[in-house]
Amino acid sequence: MTHIIKNEFLRVEAAEHGAELQSIQVANGGEYLWQGDPAYWPDQAPNLFPYVARLTDESYYLDGELHHMKIHGFAPYQDFTLREKAEERLVLELVYNDETLAAYPRHFAFRVIYELRGNTLVITYEVENRDGRIMYFGLGAHPGFRVPFQSGKCFEDYRLRFDPSCQPVRVGFTEDCFLDGTDTPFSLDKANCLLLAHDLFDQDAIVLKNAGHKVTLEHKEGGHSITIKFPQMDYLGLWHWPKTDALYLCIEPWCSLPSTKGEVAAFEEQADLISLIANRIYRNTWSIKISP
Repeated sequence: MTHIIKNEFLRVEAAEHGAELQSIQVANGGEYLWQGDPAYWPDQAPNLFPYVARLTDESYYLDGELHHMKIHGFAPYQDFTLREKAEERLVLELVYNDETLAAYPRHFAFRVIYELRGNTLVITYEVENRDGRIMYFGLGAHPGFRVPFQSGKCFEDYRLRFDPSCQPVRVGFTEDCFLDGTDTPFSLDKANCLLLAHDLFDQDAIVLKNAGHKVTLEHKEGGHSITIKFPQMDYLGLWHWPKTDALYLCIEPWCSLPSTKGEVAAFEEQADLISLIANRIYRNTWSIKISP
């Protein structure tokens, strides 16, 4: 089942399955969110919890015991429950169940809150620790945006504009997308922009740190734009399906990173995971601003 919120600027649709965005449209009906295509990528905007990206052997240790979890955790594959619905606000919630406990032995509630504020969609992740033990978890977003989102343009006409002061570093990944420890400076042009090209993603995702907390997807000559702000997230993933001419770009703010190649992570020891003591709520807010 899907739910719609809207105001005079935006119409947003989200599904109960995965609490995943299905559509971001402006008042004239123009669509900005990738609509999915099995030939390139069937998803649209997964919410990543309680891990981001890959675990070595799909395995990790917690409380000294070995557990197993698929890529990006289980939230993208679970059905959420509608907790609140208003004209401009939607709250979807996932509460621990037998399936989540088999993969992640913690009692929790994970809420995804969508709110419209003018021409901005504000997304808040809430994690409530209902367990008597500390929760350790990763968290992130994986929205895909149509490129081009203006008629008569092409993918290569667009660029990503970063904050002028940032000096991004590319996080080193192996060919199978695990950390390899070889972080390197990532070059932008003189305007602190990255020009889009399909072959940027021939080696899979580009994951950056020290890239600031805001990025704008725009046409090189101006006009429509999408600005993603992620003040509480330290990593930014950029991706489309490798070695294709896919007409979308995923702009992915993350709080944490995947496993190191060949190492089965112990959640208590992975420094970039969030730790949350019992009976507390963690909140993380990011946003998507559409400027048509």
